[in-house]
Amino acid sequence: MALRNIVKEGDDILNKKCRPVQKFDKKLAILLEDMAETMRNANGVGLAAPQVGILRRVVVIDIGEGLIELVNPKIIAFSGEQEGSEGCLSFPGQWGIVKRPNYVKVKAQDRNGEEFTIEGKELLARAFCHELDHLDGVVFKSVCERMLRPEEIEQ
Repeated sequence: MALRNIVKEGDDILNKKCRPVQKFDKKLAILLEDMAETMRNANGVGLAAPQVGILRRVVVIDIGEGLIELVNPKIIAFSGEQEGSEGCLSFPGQWGIVKRPNYVKVKAQDRNGEEFTIEGKELLARAFCHELDHLDGVVFKSVCERMLRPEEIEQ
């Protein structure tokens, strides 16, 4: 495993749509492992492949309940609403208020290409939406209601 550089605000790759993964091989496994290590090292709860410079539909999430790997994920159901602060490893020190569904169901593939579905509420639902947005070139700043001022950010 290796730490990858996290792409920061201003890099055009963050605005591009990702291509589906078609090869479920050792290269994909290494990417998933590197992304998980990079996310944890940066104290994040999610990381999408474009954030490490790879335009593929790959996401890792860990909200403290164990690692979730999503390959070619798609939201297939959602309901409810929540509003809260969101940040992003590609936008260090910046936070904004974002409305997201309170419940999300995702269909994806694992690292071996097997399809599965997973459901999440509250923080996990927020993480699903945030990371899957990255795969379509959407960053949280473009969907937030307003950015928080430094004095509003909880440390």
